[in-house]
Amino acid sequence: MKYAQTKEVLNQLVADLSQMAMVIHQAHWYMRGTNFLKLHPLMDEYMDDINAQLDVISERLITLDGAPYSTLKEMIEHTAIKDEPGTYSKTMQERLEILVVGYRYLADLYQKGIEIAGKEDDYSTQDIFIGFKTDIEKKIWLLQSELGQAPNLDK
Repeated sequence: MKYAQTKEVLNQLVADLSQMAMVIHQAHWYMRGTNFLKLHPLMDEYMDDINAQLDVISERLITLDGAPYSTLKEMIEHTAIKDEPGTYSKTMQERLEILVVGYRYLADLYQKGIEIAGKEDDYSTQDIFIGFKTDIEKKIWLLQSELGQAPNLDK
């Protein structure tokens, strides 16, 4: 089957981007404290970015004759991003650290996709993966800076 491994990565991203959107929603809904007025609307932007990536990834999968996951059950069964109930007890720093973990995972998955799409000569998908990895790395840098840390993209 043509682009079989690329399609697997694309569908993994469908599940993981869906879950990451929920993680960002949770940070948005349950945040309190310092920088709330700045970070609350920023989470809206982050959700929009993740949802835009999800749409492009899903449509690319369909373009390659794949079938994106489309139920909550499929998403939760296939995501590798941690799921936990919301709580008001987490600090803003903890919430941002959770986002960094999710974004680092996505950057790694995009890197895997870059390599696989290259091996399968699917340069259009590879280009999508490269662009989104670059966007994710910028989010890591911004969040790490807010946390008073270097991006540490090699971690």
